[in-house]
Amino acid sequence: SLIGMDGLAIARPETLAAASDDPARLECFIPTPRVQNHAAFLAHLPGGDLGCVWFAGTQEGIPDISVMFSRLAPGATRWTEPVQLSDDPTRSEQNPLLFNHPDGALWLLWTAQTAGNQDTAIVRRRISRDGGRSWGAIQTVLGPQPGFGTFIRQPITVLDNGDLILPIWRCTSPPEGAWTGDRDTSSVMLSTDAGATWAEHPVPDSTGLVHMAILDLRDGTLLALFRSRWADFIHESRSQDGGRTWSAPTLTGLPNNNSSIAAIRLANGHLALLFNDSSAADATGRRLSLYDDIGGEAPAPSVGRAAFWGAPRAPMTLAISTDNGRTWPYRRNLETGDGYCLTNNSVDRRNREFSYPTLVQSADGAIHIAYTYWRQAIKYVRVEEAWVTGEST
Repeated sequence: SLIGMDGLAIARPETLAAASDDPARLECFIPTPRVQNHAAFLAHLPGGDLGCVWFAGTQEGIPDISVMFSRLAPGATRWTEPVQLSDDPTRSEQNPLLFNHPDGALWLLWTAQTAGNQDTAIVRRRISRDGGRSWGAIQTVLGPQPGFGTFIRQPITVLDNGDLILPIWRCTSPPEGAWTGDRDTSSVMLSTDAGATWAEHPVPDSTGLVHMAILDLRDGTLLALFRSRWADFIHESRSQDGGRTWSAPTLTGLPNNNSSIAAIRLANGHLALLFNDSSAADATGRRLSLYDDIGGEAPAPSVGRAAFWGAPRAPMTLAISTDNGRTWPYRRNLETGDGYCLTNNSVDRRNREFSYPTLVQSADGAIHIAYTYWRQAIKYVRVEEAWVTGEST
């Protein structure tokens, strides 16, 4: 069960069923044995199952954080008991993603960092040849770099010419003190040889903009949406040459709270976006950094603009655009609440954030969603586009 601030248990149903107050919405929680669960990522698996990976353990930044994996078979009403796919006793292993490689293999990618130091992060990989039933050896895809760590969160995009685009951000080390996010910048890693080698293509003027979600608009344009360290607005950038160059990011009209977003292009050409409809303007408190509750080195002093930590991570909102992301007229909240996240401490169970969403669409048109629920669990929800727009498509 989930545990509230008052210490009382709250039901966490693990059987997929219609919400009690909304028959058009199916939902359940994914089983987990861990105290903290965060950063879910959904993908269709070879063979037809839906897969979910996330990181779990005691608390983000602590070395017992590892990658977990569960699956939901077509027609099933319960996710499988999770299996652990990483276990480095020296690093916090975070932000996993799944990728269906064009050769039929299933990739698992994730980051691995020392303590709360994202500027030490590397990217690791395991490959499955049987749809996630078994996994090969752990490999390092993007290794240590002087002055920055490499972080991932969003899906790999496969272009029509076969190029692979992996969005990353550089967690840049300050001259003194611990990483705080103030200097982070975004790039894409582009591969023209099916992932054997990667070349970096930076996004200009992207300081403080991370979690780059790339959408292929199918008209020669790639649209990228960014999380903002400044907790102001989602930013956007576009590429007309297959991700090799990008426009300088500009503000959208959508707020951002320095937390992750997720977006996909639906089969009908519409875009679907999951985000927290809040920003620093809604905050009543502020954290020093993401990791100020696990101790360690003091955060670096800010020089210029400082990353804002602690803006509410709620509501969790699903939005639809019918004009390639220029406007988002349709919005509906999946969760509401105060979104308290001035701590990531899941042992004390004080966090009440809804965050780090992920979504995919299945062949039947359903939109499958997962997100962090209070840092204690991963919640899974299934809706149709009409649940947001009120219109059949």
